[in-house]
Amino acid sequence: MTIEDDLPFVQFLVSMPFKRITDIFLSATALVGFAPLLLFVALAIKADSSGPVIFRQKRVGRNGELFEIYKFRTMRQGTPDLATNEMQKLASPITKVGNILRKTSIDELPQLLNVLKGEMSLVGPRPALYNQTELTSLRSDAGVLEFLPGITGWAQINGRDELPDPVKVNLDKWYCDHWSYFLDWRIMYMTVAAVVSRRGAM
Repeated sequence: MTIEDDLPFVQFLVSMPFKRITDIFLSATALVGFAPLLLFVALAIKADSSGPVIFRQKRVGRNGELFEIYKFRTMRQGTPDLATNEMQKLASPITKVGNILRKTSIDELPQLLNVLKGEMSLVGPRPALYNQTELTSLRSDAGVLEFLPGITGWAQINGRDELPDPVKVNLDKWYCDHWSYFLDWRIMYMTVAAVVSRRGAM
């Protein structure tokens, strides 16, 4: 094996700490900067419907370990834990405020706390629900679970929840195989563009 063969792996090892540093810096900065907005959203949720402001849900994290993801609550209490494509088959449980939060992706902001805790990254494969066993199995076989899940990811900017599971996994695998520090920045830029254009909820 030549030095050239080792170069991508060396670049990976050098860049990974910068990914974590960037996660911490941007998440902390965003939480401070968005503090007034977060408070306003919390009050709006409480005024709109009964229930907690923050919605917690078990998701599959790195190496298949479960963790609790944080989101602003956008649905009524008692809504079952289903994937977005399955939820769309039911009568909408989304509240009036929740509809706005989903369209603007503001409901995702509490996940910045998951990033600070080291359970998620700003960019990575979106974490599957604990009961999405088929998707989790496909990701495990593809090596996707070796990466921290992200608030946004390559699959999300290429179709979001409209994509079938095998396609999502292929996109997630492409991200893992081609990961670089600058790819993360590209994905974050494209995510902002997608949110501004209101291309649905992540």
